[in-house]
Amino acid sequence: MVYLRAVSPAIRDPPMTDPAPRTLARRDVRTLLLAALGGALEFYDFIIFVFFAATIAELFFPPDLPEWLRQLQTFGIFAAGYLARPLGGIVMAHFGDRVGRKRMFMLSVLLMAVPTLLMGLLPTYASIGIAAPLLLLVLRLLQGAAVGGEVPGAWVFVAEHVPPSRVGLACGTLTAGLTLGILIGSLVASGINSAWSHQAVLDGAWRIPFVLGGVFGLLAVWLRRFLHETPVFEALRERRALVEGLPLRQVLGGHRQAVAVSMLLTWLLTAGIVVVILMTPTLVQNLFAIPAAVAARANSAATLALCAGCIVYGLAADRFGVRRVLVIGAAVLAGATAVLYLGLRSAPHQIMGLYAAAGFCVGVVGVVPTAMVQAFPAAIRYSGISFAYNVAYAISGGLTPLAVAFWLRSEPNAAVYYVAAACAVGAAAAGWRRRLKPA
Repeated sequence: MVYLRAVSPAIRDPPMTDPAPRTLARRDVRTLLLAALGGALEFYDFIIFVFFAATIAELFFPPDLPEWLRQLQTFGIFAAGYLARPLGGIVMAHFGDRVGRKRMFMLSVLLMAVPTLLMGLLPTYASIGIAAPLLLLVLRLLQGAAVGGEVPGAWVFVAEHVPPSRVGLACGTLTAGLTLGILIGSLVASGINSAWSHQAVLDGAWRIPFVLGGVFGLLAVWLRRFLHETPVFEALRERRALVEGLPLRQVLGGHRQAVAVSMLLTWLLTAGIVVVILMTPTLVQNLFAIPAAVAARANSAATLALCAGCIVYGLAADRFGVRRVLVIGAAVLAGATAVLYLGLRSAPHQIMGLYAAAGFCVGVVGVVPTAMVQAFPAAIRYSGISFAYNVAYAISGGLTPLAVAFWLRSEPNAAVYYVAAACAVGAAAAGWRRRLKPA
């Protein structure tokens, strides 16, 4: 029998966990902390590359290449990690739905830690020639495959461990951990560049953050050994209700609406993270002549506020419902982005407060994984989320910077309008989500 085609998921799915009180048990808190820690370390490993892109360009490509070409090739290797995300996510999700969430949860962080460690030990172009950038590309592809499996797998793992009334908090906490990894990467890069001269960084100091990331990633693998398989997956296995055949075929054959809603919500997530958190420091320097150091400090404050926002919005989703919080949160994010950019036009000295407030409002993205977890039945949940999220993020994550940059040529408020458009689509998708059968 093919479980998903034969029986309605609303009838056959086990509950998210066994009946439990609204408060989290000690083991739930432990699971959340270990998952968030591993996610932070994994995202640190994935993002640290971009903070040392200029150094890598100098060391891993022929010195006689024009500077712009070396930078282009370096960022091409960085982008290759994003291209590998959908494939890695689909493959790991397949086995996550077939053999267990925990195994893939451990594999993803291992697959990230080892390439990061090897990057820190990799010989440069001066030592092995063209093999250096080729090996760097291979390691970056492995990193991309790892993060493609880690993010949806982590959301599913924590959501299936906690009581149903705490899924929003679980997904929000995990998303906060992922965001914290970006901040850690930024702080470590700033520390390295402040403590050493440019030549000292080229001579070997650049290796330190990669080696540290690899070592701490291996520590996260060891810590995840103490986690248990999710109760939901165990229930499916005991009832012999695991999906047969290819989980992705079941996803695309019977859950296209859930895929569409999840992809549209991922666009909202991408706009919040890419435009407000990642692009804004550069944009405000160009638009409002704000010094780079000031923009960087404000960005750190905004990222910290985002971590808090993810948790607060997750709690709100548990209390007031996912759909309502997504609709209201999307509207608030659009407004906060407009206030940030319009406020900086007249009062650039207020950047710390304005940017931190906008960062907190980006926290609505912490509710997106809760909506996706609820959109797919348990037997194909990992594959459904992985496909929708990774494909949508690969598309929107790649196109968003280009779209905003092109639009800025004719419209100085392009970032505001782009985020507003994504928020409107996200709110509409949240309303459409109401018609989905709950998982």
